Amino acid sequence: MALLHALHQLSEVEGWRLSVAHLNHQLRGRSSDLDERLVRDTSKKLKLPFLSERIKVRDVAAKRKVSLEMAAREIRHEFLARTAQKAGAKTIALAHHLDDQVELFFLRLLRGSGGEGLAGMKWVAPSPANPKVTLLRPLLNISKSNIEEYALQNRIPFRLDATNESSDFLRNRIRTELLPLLKSKYQGAIAQTVSRTMEIIGAESDFVSQEACAWLESRRRQPFEGLPLALQRRCIQVQLQRIGVAAEFDLVEHLRLKPDIQIEIDPRTCVARTPLGVVNATSSPKPVAFSKASKKIQLGSATSATIFDGVKITWELQHKRGKSRPERRSGVEVFDLDKIGQPVVLRHWQPGDRFQPSGMAKPVKLQDLFTNEKIPAAQRRSLTLAVTAQGEIFWVERLRIAERFKLSKASIRRLHWRWQRL
Repeated sequence: MALLHALHQLSEVEGWRLSVAHLNHQLRGRSSDLDERLVRDTSKKLKLPFLSERIKVRDVAAKRKVSLEMAAREIRHEFLARTAQKAGAKTIALAHHLDDQVELFFLRLLRGSGGEGLAGMKWVAPSPANPKVTLLRPLLNISKSNIEEYALQNRIPFRLDATNESSDFLRNRIRTELLPLLKSKYQGAIAQTVSRTMEIIGAESDFVSQEACAWLESRRRQPFEGLPLALQRRCIQVQLQRIGVAAEFDLVEHLRLKPDIQIEIDPRTCVARTPLGVVNATSSPKPVAFSKASKKIQLGSATSATIFDGVKITWELQHKRGKSRPERRSGVEVFDLDKIGQPVVLRHWQPGDRFQPSGMAKPVKLQDLFTNEKIPAAQRRSLTLAVTAQGEIFWVERLRIAERFKLSKASIRRLHWRWQRL
């Protein structure tokens, strides 16, 4: 609303023609409708064209098998690009601000993003839904508090989204828990510091991208194996993006290290890298079969180990009450041993498998979890699972432990579970 107010004032001087677009996500019932009404009434007051749509984002998220946040973002960009084309507009102004940028940095940092992701949003960028439409973010260096002050001084009406305070979303926890802690205990100017870091990372990332594009377009290329590591990765990443494949780190590394080895992206598509560094997509001959391999293990020994299909698993039994656990480490989990029982079966993902990760209210399909966690389709059927004698999955490689088997105050014995892919 503050951005609309500012652009409307400037349009009288600059000669801009503005249209207002609003998407009702239909996530908050009457509150969502009141948001739409406010924008509609303001547009009418300012004598600006108002374009709106209503989409049930929750239904779309379920259909696309992605998180609610991911679905909302995709749908918004699709709506805005579609609406811009309808209005004859070549640019879309978005109101992302400095606080959004800082939250995005930590969100992507925690998810393991590379330089391109950590650089954050750009002032000017093509729409992900339509490259012919340009996105502008004129408030990107202005803090939320300054924007709120501007709104109050100019008596600009606005509404607050209650879901922004929900702890169900990682971004919200970063905003309400992590950033206040960093600001009070470690760096008072955290927003400015992170903003500077993002600018540095962004400039370096842009340089690597330019070098990758130059290498790909060159007729007399330097051998791929002789390129710096960062450039090898970016060359593969750029090519994957050009053919519409998500450039996940594990996929990029597999292609980088193993030329001429095909990787299944989905039941219809495979990708491979030639020794010269060229990434090609081909039709998948047939879906990879589900592996029936399994191994039954007894947890009777205090400490023991086994190897199953390329994964070494070591376990240790301890008598210790309560739910306190050691500091988290990669490749290590701790379970309530008495809830697991004997024996344990190691196997791979099978059709229909359901799993309830820690923090989730009910079991969901493993396939949906793999999709949400962006685990490449080619790797899913090789991951190792641990199952109780009753057939309940308590551990899946690369996912959180099962909700029902985590430690509690009533725990008496615990299972220390370590794994390493050989």
